[in-house]
Amino acid sequence: MYFFKTTLLSLLLLNTCLAFAESGDHQAVLKQLHLPEGFKISIYADNVPNARSLALGDNGVVFVGTGAKGSVYALQDSNNDGIAEQHHVIASNLRMPNGVAFKDSALYVAEINRIIRFDGITKQLTKPPKPVVIYDQFPSDKHHGWKYLRFGPDNKLYTAIGAPCNICNPEKDIYASLVRLNPDGSDFEIIAKGIRNTVGFDWQPETGTLFFNDNGRDLLGEDTPPDELNQWSVKGDHFGYPYCHGGNIPDPELAADKKCSQFTAPVWKFKAHIAPLGLRFYQGTQFPVEYKNQLFVAQHGSWNRTEPQGYRVDLIRFNKGKPVSEQDFISGWLTKEGNVLGRPVDMLTLPDGSLLISDDKLGVIYKVEYQGK
Repeated sequence: MYFFKTTLLSLLLLNTCLAFAESGDHQAVLKQLHLPEGFKISIYADNVPNARSLALGDNGVVFVGTGAKGSVYALQDSNNDGIAEQHHVIASNLRMPNGVAFKDSALYVAEINRIIRFDGITKQLTKPPKPVVIYDQFPSDKHHGWKYLRFGPDNKLYTAIGAPCNICNPEKDIYASLVRLNPDGSDFEIIAKGIRNTVGFDWQPETGTLFFNDNGRDLLGEDTPPDELNQWSVKGDHFGYPYCHGGNIPDPELAADKKCSQFTAPVWKFKAHIAPLGLRFYQGTQFPVEYKNQLFVAQHGSWNRTEPQGYRVDLIRFNKGKPVSEQDFISGWLTKEGNVLGRPVDMLTLPDGSLLISDDKLGVIYKVEYQGK
């Protein structure tokens, strides 16, 4: 009964929005959002359907990956007025090209089953070159098949392969893993296991340590298990899926003789089903000093909870390399009536220190600036 009730309600919520949001009045949505004193949020770009992952290219070009839309966009704010007036379609009809990364004048795009590269892309935005396939050995499963993509401090490409299910023990070793490879597709290696579905990670500036989100399994209850923030340390780390969730909850179907103490526990636990996606350690200089090297997390929002939660940008404060507290940074996409106005996905810090946030429900990119008290 729980499944049918929450699924029906979720479908209604996902298709319900206030009239001004459905009419495209994004300014009205902005008025519903709450930020700390001194911060301003605006629309950097609209008409970016299914906007998800973000990457910064040369000359301030912002690349945007999508999901089911199948397109990759490039945005330009050529006159530096805070609004991207130029939109380019770099590619279309791709297989959920969620992940985007940029390095050495090339754009890398992660589809479900492969990574492709567009060389010299910022000089060819109006007539993009044909992509080069650098790796095409990923599974083709659509379930948790969309991928995040980033370059690490070691100049390797990092991505993840989600579990092809809600809860299962896949036979192939590649599933539920974090992987890395060279930019040319060579030296592919699995560096961690037991990760159900991560669509966001970043490296802590002070330590170079990799932190990543993981979305917990469904159908264990409305408040179980917690979604996770994890810290990767060494090759071979196992973070528990499908045997253990949240560091201390054995799976009722698959735990068998496994103990949660066998696995690497999360370093921070979010509320259940808030769907943490993109995350960024803030390294700009525009925001007040207390935000420096602190972690912003986009909470995409619950889909199968009777009372939805998430739908916000979170701030995780760190002290001596460890997370110590959690607070709202931006809220209001979820109204008191339970209406969903937008769903934040990923973040990107621009050279001037402002913060971009993608929203795949509204198809917009927000810009957050600090203007002082």
